[in-house]
Amino acid sequence: MYGGAFDPPHTAHVALAQAAVEQLNLDVLHIIPTGFAWHKAQQLSSSSHRIAMAQLAFGDIPKTNIDAREILRGGPTYTLDTLRELQLEYPHAQLYLVMGADQAAALPTWNHFAEIAKLAIICVAERADNSGLIPYTSTLNSLNCRAIHIELPIMLQSATDVRNLVLNQKPYNHLLPPAVVAYIQEHWLYQS
Repeated sequence: MYGGAFDPPHTAHVALAQAAVEQLNLDVLHIIPTGFAWHKAQQLSSSSHRIAMAQLAFGDIPKTNIDAREILRGGPTYTLDTLRELQLEYPHAQLYLVMGADQAAALPTWNHFAEIAKLAIICVAERADNSGLIPYTSTLNSLNCRAIHIELPIMLQSATDVRNLVLNQKPYNHLLPPAVVAYIQEHWLYQS
């Protein structure tokens, strides 16, 4: 599974999904827009907009499924609950939890971290900082997580950056799939 706010989904999100499907040889990758994000200070765009943008961004990637279960669940949503549901749906499958370095850095603080680590292999696309590549997979492995690295070129964009660029009327098209750019413009998202 690959969860996130996807508000909006940008090219790094898409590249990570493609890399995960290919490198992990997945049968299916559930792309799961966050429901009620208890840990986010900022209000998310409506679930209908985020699902529509996820379909536009990820829809052409083979073996992906836009999965609205966390949005439909209502109330605070937790990764552990979603992993448990997927385990019931795919009882003989190895579960993978795909994430970027920003999420991996915070993972040890997540609710039920130890149980998440037992249910899924954590798959991290690492990010560079001033000191070079930050070894999140090594850190997670030292915490008794099964963690692996997903090879991906360093991509520095973030959804927060994109929203700020749109708000400040700065160029942002190069950071998003063209269909997502068109959707944002058509629906006047992130304008205020």
